[in-house]
Amino acid sequence: MKNLPNIDGEVQTESANQKTSLKNIFLFFACGFFFGFVLVKAEVFSWYRIQEMFRFQSFHMYGVIGSAVVTGIVSTYIINLFKRRKQSASIHVAEKKFHKGIIPGGLIFGLGWGITGACPGPIFLQAGMGYAGAFILLLAALSGTFLYGLLRDRLPH
Repeated sequence: MKNLPNIDGEVQTESANQKTSLKNIFLFFACGFFFGFVLVKAEVFSWYRIQEMFRFQSFHMYGVIGSAVVTGIVSTYIINLFKRRKQSASIHVAEKKFHKGIIPGGLIFGLGWGITGACPGPIFLQAGMGYAGAFILLLAALSGTFLYGLLRDRLPH
């Protein structure tokens, strides 16, 4: 057996890493399944709900997005307050400089979201629900991501 260092610098055997990995994979899938279930029940994948949001006809999506932002802020504060993580691994959000490429990028993203009724997360929910259009949308999203990767060095950042 080969000894491998973990994140903390401690040495573990390869079999211990495999057990942890399988346990983590199961945990990630279970959390993802639960999160997807909650999103489906909250109807955040619904094209109609997203259209209502962009037409300012319903508070539903704004409430979901707002509660997610508040939950993230409170969770980050609590984790840092109780130092549940090691000092070197505390959560820190780095500041980013504004650049003019954010404006057209945000407009393209928002336009695509408004037209298709899906941002990247709900595409997977819609595909999981069996919506045929979601598979086309997923292919388009992956193609756009690939194209960005090819052109990234030529774009204003």
